[in-house]
Amino acid sequence: MIRTFLFTMTLAIAAPAMAQQATSPDQGATPSAPAQPQTATPAQPAAPANSANTVASIVDSEFPAYDTNSDGQLDKAEFSRWMVTLKDQEMKATGKVYSAEQVTAWANGAFTSADSDKNTTVSKPELIRYLSGGAA
Repeated sequence: MIRTFLFTMTLAIAAPAMAQQATSPDQGATPSAPAQPQTATPAQPAAPANSANTVASIVDSEFPAYDTNSDGQLDKAEFSRWMVTLKDQEMKATGKVYSAEQVTAWANGAFTSADSDKNTTVSKPELIRYLSGGAA
């Protein structure tokens, strides 16, 4: 569910940038000279936002705020604080409500999943991999 929320956030962040690239500055302007014939070019589908790179960017910018001891790793308490913050944002966005015990249990399970090398800390690469659904 948190991955879905992050992907949705990624799309929300990327959509305005993609929309700006799709419009031209003279769009809607009346040309002063007759338009020149243009050769047809095949339409290219819009490239989807690279969610793994976006997740990596978010992790890079937010990681220091949660790595309170600045050791480059998130211990369980640091990781849980970040995940609970994300879960709170998700609950506000979706209107779903979970008890504190449910959120804590979810954060503990997320830590176990994210700590792929089982060293009781989560590194940036582990966090990116976890939040990207293993796509990183």
